Amino acid sequence: MFMRTKTRTVHFDAPFTLKGLEGQQQPGDYQIQDDEEQITGLSWLAYRRVATLIEVVAGKKTSLFDIDPSDLETALENDRALSAKGN
Repeated sequence: MFMRTKTRTVHFDAPFTLKGLEGQQQPGDYQIQDDEEQITGLSWLAYRRVATLIEVVAGKKTSLFDIDPSDLETALENDRALSAKGN
């Protein structure tokens, strides 16, 4: 089975929490990795997401945590709403 990883950066303007992460996280940029596997048996190339990971830096240590992509999108929407209220 062929796997691929897509990496993207998300930004939070305010502190946030996510299921799978301990405590409140600081605002800033975070690397997100979406692991996808190829769906076989189709007449076209298609992938399905099998994992979403967030990279958290604490001091000199970097850790990856498995998170739910819908929880991440909700946290980003909440952050945008808070940022819009502040302007």
